[in-house]
Amino acid sequence: MSQATTIRVLIVDDHAIVRKGLATIINRDPEMTVIAQAEDGQQAIDRFRDYQPDVTLMDLSMPQMGGVEAITAICAAFKQARIAVLTTYDGDEDIYRGLQAGAQGYLLKDAKPNELLNAIRTIHSGQKYVPPAVGAKLLQRMSHPELSERELAVLHLMAQGMSNANIAIALTIGESTVKSHINRLLSKLGVSDRTQAVIVAVKRGLVSL
Repeated sequence: MSQATTIRVLIVDDHAIVRKGLATIINRDPEMTVIAQAEDGQQAIDRFRDYQPDVTLMDLSMPQMGGVEAITAICAAFKQARIAVLTTYDGDEDIYRGLQAGAQGYLLKDAKPNELLNAIRTIHSGQKYVPPAVGAKLLQRMSHPELSERELAVLHLMAQGMSNANIAIALTIGESTVKSHINRLLSKLGVSDRTQAVIVAVKRGLVSL
């Protein structure tokens, strides 16, 4: 592949050692080159604007601005953007949010080097790259009932160990309303108590502890 058609890659991750490792793998491939790196979402937007990469590898969890917000902003401004989420998270909510924001692929950081390079080529060619295990979780996510913003807010406070009374104070709503939200949450998550709700929510990526 000539220099003119080399796949130009932007790496976005808040850990320098991860960026270095990814760059080493990518730069060893004669058909690819890392043209820029960023350590948070806002920097990713700036680097994308400056370098117009062919493919961007985007972490989800970063300080200042996360990956989903950065993907949303980049895809809104650059319709030709081709982005792969690269993360340690495999919860169905994380996958759903990343792809819904506009990413064309989803890779876990424990992927083998060949899988990473194959994903970059696939996305560069205009196709989506979603490994079978990730696709299965995505289908599972799409079968779940949506949680409302208020239900998500209650769930986050539950995960912090707050009582119904404290959640009511934090959200400025009645305690009976909190109980109603929790009952709907338990039903939508398919569980019977608060502890199970938090465990399921963490596994799915709805909340983090």
